[in-house]
Amino acid sequence: MLGGLAAATGLGPRTGFAATATHAVAMHGEPAWPAGFMAPTYVNPEAPKGGQLTQGVLGAFDSLNPFIVKGLPAANIRGYVIESLLARGYDEPFTLYGLLAEKVVTDERRSFVTFTINEKARFSDGRKVTAEDVVFSFNLLRDHGRPLFGIYYNKVAKVEARNERTVHFDLTGADDRELPLILGLMPVLAKHAVDPGKFEETSFEPLLGSGPYRITAVRPGDSVTFTRNEDYWGRDLGINRGLWNFDTIKFDYYRDGNTHFEAFKRGDCDLRLETDPGRWQTAYDFPAIRTGKAVKEGLPYGLPKGMDGLVFNTRRALFKDIRVREALLHLFDFEWINHTYFFDLYKRTASYFDGCDLSAHGVPANAREKELLAPFADEVRADIMAGQWAPPVSDGSGRDRKLLRRALDLFAEAGYALKGQTLVNTTTGVPFAFEIVCTTRDQERLGLAYSASLKRVGIEALVRTIDATQFERRRIAFDFDMMQYRWDQSLSPGNEQLFYWGSDAADQNGSRNYMGVKSKAVDAMIAAMLAATERDDFVAATRALDRVLLSGFYVVPLYFPPVQWVARWTRIAHPSQTSLFGYLPETWWRSGA
Repeated sequence: MLGGLAAATGLGPRTGFAATATHAVAMHGEPAWPAGFMAPTYVNPEAPKGGQLTQGVLGAFDSLNPFIVKGLPAANIRGYVIESLLARGYDEPFTLYGLLAEKVVTDERRSFVTFTINEKARFSDGRKVTAEDVVFSFNLLRDHGRPLFGIYYNKVAKVEARNERTVHFDLTGADDRELPLILGLMPVLAKHAVDPGKFEETSFEPLLGSGPYRITAVRPGDSVTFTRNEDYWGRDLGINRGLWNFDTIKFDYYRDGNTHFEAFKRGDCDLRLETDPGRWQTAYDFPAIRTGKAVKEGLPYGLPKGMDGLVFNTRRALFKDIRVREALLHLFDFEWINHTYFFDLYKRTASYFDGCDLSAHGVPANAREKELLAPFADEVRADIMAGQWAPPVSDGSGRDRKLLRRALDLFAEAGYALKGQTLVNTTTGVPFAFEIVCTTRDQERLGLAYSASLKRVGIEALVRTIDATQFERRRIAFDFDMMQYRWDQSLSPGNEQLFYWGSDAADQNGSRNYMGVKSKAVDAMIAAMLAATERDDFVAATRALDRVLLSGFYVVPLYFPPVQWVARWTRIAHPSQTSLFGYLPETWWRSGA
């Protein structure tokens, strides 16, 4: 299906591309760093080595295997202990550079990919990393790993080890330009150290890896300590220079944000990413901050800010009318909520790809977008095509009459009217009422504030708070009227978009198409994204997708922090340049301050 849609959009692969071995592969365009580059742009190549970094993690863990369904895995095993064939360059949307594999070969159609393993690559027990380990890992993860591995790896027609250092993947029929990069990021496990029969069981036995660290201490549920492998084979690679600077890295686990914050204040943690604007504004006035032993920083990042929204379940008859959904958007008073609860620190979300060149917000559709959307003209609003639409702005009073009237006009068009103090369906007389499902205090607070606004137009919105297990069960089965959810995005969105918004996913329990989108326009724009060979075409297809989704009013868009709020003790330092992906603790070092 995707191949047919790609042909229809005119974004199919070109011919005449010579497949040659390279040091890197980009999803679109060319890698920014040439062969033999000295270091990433976002590191300090001269960063000193030594000392310990202690970080806090919210939650708990009961397993050291992050690749299986069972259990809650400890954080950061992937990357610190287990490596892949290629590694991300974090100043580019989606470019991978040689790690375990020193060379990669693919063709323009991306009908195959071949990796040549670095002859120096070793597991931490000193044994070579071979093509057989790669084939073993592929089969193991496909058959026994998390479902997403199977979804991607089942597209591979054949995999073979051609010699000790060369592994070849035949991708004939996959029609997936992203697949060679997905395979490049495949975790590589040691065939000689893994029992496939026990792989799917949770365990506190560390996996053997080839990465810069080994797990050396575990307190189940409480902490994990990583110790640098002094014999790490890849320390001198350009992609690793300036990274992995601490001798030990310890992750302490905390049950909630307040406990973690108190630990940071005591100096038990070296750094903290803050997610609560209220705490960021009011709680960071303690002795270490006042004396300069700890500092607050707003670090920029270039990733899309994602779509955090109150999701309409359009499978419910109440939300099938787009005018109803737009009316409910007008009743969310962001300005009042941002000022009352969040110290005006948040920015309003106005796009599914906010904050980057993939967003359609404020950008008129170009010729390529218009061409893509021409068969679906009825599915995109004129103001969204013109880049003129934005979420409604209130007067900040919490009682904006203009927005209230606009909402009531839309409800009237959809067949609803006030009867006394209650909004009812004019045909059936049934009151307009629904449930907002929550699982955290923050979600509950937001739901109650929104419910109060809805009450003014006669809508009864019941805010129901349930435990995390029940919430997850209802979410997976699409058993809700409205809930809060956040879709994170990368600068190179790909196959996951089908899982988020594709028509097929709307009926698949466990997919992330929570709103129940079924749109031929959405499916076609995703197909155009996946087929694009040039960045300009890719951006056009993604913006076109953004316009279709925005035109559907599937969510009440919420907000995002404009920067990453990070606090650190000054005994820890970081590079002067932040990566496109934001701050990276693996590039930090012990400063001695």
